[in-house]
Amino acid sequence: QVQLVESGGGSVQSGGSLTLSCVASKWMFGSYIMGWFRQHPNKEPEAIAAIDGDSHTAYGDSIKGRFTISQDYAKNTVYLSMNNLQEEDTAMYYCAAVAASTLQIGLRSLGRLGHRGQGTQVTVSS
Repeated sequence: QVQLVESGGGSVQSGGSLTLSCVASKWMFGSYIMGWFRQHPNKEPEAIAAIDGDSHTAYGDSIKGRFTISQDYAKNTVYLSMNNLQEEDTAMYYCAAVAASTLQIGLRSLGRLGHRGQGTQVTVSS
């Protein structure tokens, strides 16, 4: 059974921080590239960050240096720590899992292939 359940979204002022959490089925870790993507209304999914079974990470260009992905195997949880949030970061954020041969392929596939959670809204205001 596939389980991806996000939490931690909310409203924050520009420059603020949020940490998103995603509880996933235990068996998914190591079998999938885990990650996060976001989607603005009427736009294509935008890959944010990906992490593999060895905790190697990859990031989308728009958030590099501001967001950090991590995972805790003991808690079956993937995290996305977001700092210096800007208004353009306002979107629905989804936890996702995709089968991929490399981390970069996995990152590009987030939101387009594989599995996703129900999403959590992040709203950044000035």
